[in-house]
Amino acid sequence: MTYDGDGRLPIIYVRGFAGSGAQINSAVDDPFYGFSQGSVHVRADGSGQPQFYQFESPLLRLMTDHRYQVPVYGDQRVYLQKADDSSVDAATVWIHRFYDVSASTFADNAADFSLEKAASDLFALIRLVREKTGAPKVFLVAHSMGGLICRSVLQRVIPEAHPREDGTPDPAAAADYVSRVFTYATPHGGISFAIGHGLLERIRDATGFQGSDIFGPDRMYQYLTPGASRGESAPEKFSATSMPDDGFPLSRLFCLVGSNPEDYDVALGMSSKAVGARSDGLVQIENAAVRNAHRAIVYRSHSGRYGIVNSEEGYQNLQRFLFGDVEVKVELLGLDVGRNAADDVDFQMEVGLAIRGLPVLVHEQTADHYCPVLVERRGGHDSVDTPQPLFTTFLSTKAPRPMMNSGTAVPTLRHALKLSLISVREEHGRFFFDDHLEQAADWSDILLVDIQPGNTRSRPRTWAAWNTRISTALRDWQPTDADLVDDRDPAAGHWYGEIPVPEVARELLGERARVAMTVSGREA
Repeated sequence: MTYDGDGRLPIIYVRGFAGSGAQINSAVDDPFYGFSQGSVHVRADGSGQPQFYQFESPLLRLMTDHRYQVPVYGDQRVYLQKADDSSVDAATVWIHRFYDVSASTFADNAADFSLEKAASDLFALIRLVREKTGAPKVFLVAHSMGGLICRSVLQRVIPEAHPREDGTPDPAAAADYVSRVFTYATPHGGISFAIGHGLLERIRDATGFQGSDIFGPDRMYQYLTPGASRGESAPEKFSATSMPDDGFPLSRLFCLVGSNPEDYDVALGMSSKAVGARSDGLVQIENAAVRNAHRAIVYRSHSGRYGIVNSEEGYQNLQRFLFGDVEVKVELLGLDVGRNAADDVDFQMEVGLAIRGLPVLVHEQTADHYCPVLVERRGGHDSVDTPQPLFTTFLSTKAPRPMMNSGTAVPTLRHALKLSLISVREEHGRFFFDDHLEQAADWSDILLVDIQPGNTRSRPRTWAAWNTRISTALRDWQPTDADLVDDRDPAAGHWYGEIPVPEVARELLGERARVAMTVSGREA
């Protein structure tokens, strides 16, 4: 059997931090290291009353939606080692069981966990899976610390294994082995605390309590940097959230960020209050993504019954990034807020993305969840047109829904972009609410968008309309030729259009404010 090029590359799942010996033993008792866990609770609203919603698990969804197989056969590595080259189906899921060697249930002299060893073993598994499936590359999917193991492979292990002609590690070599990387709630910037003024971090890094120093800057520098030695201190300019410009392409990395700290189970004996409200309960929002990589924020906790891995939001982002063949980039241009406002007024933009047929938002930034888009005041003609990035999402043309347009059935992909502008008065670093109307935005609207992806014979087409001018229910909207957005990019397989904000919003957002959308095909 050889890889048939249908886009279903082997998936290797890398779980997160277990901590103590008892937690490690519990982790290794699960054949799938947590990737098979589902859920039946979903938050309904801010009141905290949960609704029943059955999510089977990302593993089962991959099997039912994308026909993936999970060959366990007692021991996946032994099974692979015994198989003939290119004899194993590429559409398979493999579990990197790096904690097994540290479980006392398997041996009395269990080895201490080493992130560097886990990363080295992951590279060996990647090579083995490629060899036995015949697939050119693999997908890496990781939760929490598992994403740091993946980054160690990408940034240090593979580059060191493939030096350039001058003998130095090749930062770009990982792209020959790995196609795409998806991380759930990974502390890409480490873990820091909202209390203690740095004392808790210093104690953690000095004592290495249960191996938790791997989330501090020195250890992160050591396992992410080629040639760095154990015990070496991170340089002053080291930023863990940055990856080398000439290394693994950031267009192939997606970071899913959680924004619900309230429902996180107590970890390492420390409540989520120690990390702060702007977090998933363990990882702060600003630490949960690599700079300039693709990112989405969802209202989910780090783990537990409202956890980010065992959630519909997590799976929908995962499958679209791994298998989607259309990339949609959304920005705001021409923003000129606060022209007539007092100097002590700050502006925030709330953003939500809904896709037709899904019961959840696949991206959500709100003030209630402490993660709105902060909008800067911009003076001067040139600075006004500086793009304000909102998000990038991915869609699949493999199962489009029919949508009538001018009497012709066309396969379209529909999503709704929810935007709200909020202003709050601030003085001496504190918000004042004397003239504030809670939950009342200065402006709010929904941009409904239908995208008809192109193919070898046609170019992409996009229709768009603001909710304030649609007289029917959004589900019943039928776009017409008047809703067709002009394509401003002549490049084949590429579409770029701009949709002005409603006229009523231009006094607040700027006379030239508009939503800019780029729709393009993705490289395999």
